[in-house]
Amino acid sequence: MSDADAGPETEPDLNGSHVEVVRARGHENVTAEHASTFEFTTDDWLTLAGDCILGVDADRTPRDFSPEFREACRDPNATITATITVEGDGKRYTETVVGRGDPGLALVDDRSMVARTSEYTDDERTVLVDADAAAADLDRDLVAALADSGEVELRLEVRR
Repeated sequence: MSDADAGPETEPDLNGSHVEVVRARGHENVTAEHASTFEFTTDDWLTLAGDCILGVDADRTPRDFSPEFREACRDPNATITATITVEGDGKRYTETVVGRGDPGLALVDDRSMVARTSEYTDDERTVLVDADAAAADLDRDLVAALADSGEVELRLEVRR
């Protein structure tokens, strides 16, 4: 598939927001038991030790995000909303996690992205801090769909 066929991965600025969309898939080892983070990775495998990972084989990473999106995420007053949508067994499951931006967000990792309930930003893959939920807080039906290798979309929207 050509890039033109893939559709926009960066959505236009709507009402002062910036949006990035990441597509991935679940994996049989998704447990979503981590109490302070959730993660998406470009790796196509997952061990049971990766209890924060929700999606593997992600089609994008923070390095792929637009400069405007990354800059908006560095605003400490920005609200960042992560909407996780899973398709599986003919059903759709959606969860929304809300956090904030931080000047320390580098957003340049080329392998994975992490949302955190803490204020930790000392790496290149943190995409939001002070999240109101982590992997362990997600609906268990959504997690089951991920463990059944359901298709997953992570929609990140930042508003300043």
